[in-house]
Amino acid sequence: MAYLLPNSNTRFSPMLWAGFIFGLLGSFHCVGMCGAIALALPGQLDAAEAHWRYVGGRLLYHLGRVTTYTLLGVAVGAVGQSLRLAGWQQGLSIASGLLILLLVAVPERHTSRLAAALYLDRPLAYLKQTLARFFRRQELSALYVTGMLNGLLPCGLVYLALAGTLSAPGVGGAAAYMLLFGLGTLPLMLGLSLTGRLVPLGWRIRMRQAVPYVATVLAVLFILRGLGLGVPYLSPQLVHAAPTAHAAQPSTTHYCH
Repeated sequence: MAYLLPNSNTRFSPMLWAGFIFGLLGSFHCVGMCGAIALALPGQLDAAEAHWRYVGGRLLYHLGRVTTYTLLGVAVGAVGQSLRLAGWQQGLSIASGLLILLLVAVPERHTSRLAAALYLDRPLAYLKQTLARFFRRQELSALYVTGMLNGLLPCGLVYLALAGTLSAPGVGGAAAYMLLFGLGTLPLMLGLSLTGRLVPLGWRIRMRQAVPYVATVLAVLFILRGLGLGVPYLSPQLVHAAPTAHAAQPSTTHYCH
């Protein structure tokens, strides 16, 4: 018998907004990991280049990242949707929380080792070569593609966000979760691209140190939601999916006499 969270497929879950908060706080991590790329984007703000083109190019770059995050959310959400249809929704929410805790516990420096173990080192090398090729071009479309490719680079913060999409309400909910996550990273990263000024080191260190704690809170929320303890909004009671009227009653056959 399948389990469903009440109205999980008909309303925009408040937990999806956790993606935005996580992206907003995690953007300090992005400054440390990808800030150099954002600062080195082609084009200079001077009399020879229109202001709208300078600002628009950097906005397109970051929207490219957000696009990739959203598409990754669709892919992971499709997997989660398949597991929910198989009646694993309760365990899936708990598994999402446990996966986030595991990612928090594993140091990010092991990402390259994991990629090599999964034979992803060659595709990653090709991705970096393609990224470098587009990075040298100054067309607005090239900046957008550069952002999309950058969104595919290994990143522990993105992996943490994707783990949460497994228990999002449907494929659309997973896409919305990652969209909000990407938009959460936008203010700080776009501001960095436009001003060329990094956040003070002390603030970066403090906010990066806060990311694992925020991820742990999200993990606990997913686990509590999966347990179905009957706490409104936090851990709603799981209910059995009732059979439809068409499935419960056999179809009637009419005969002509």
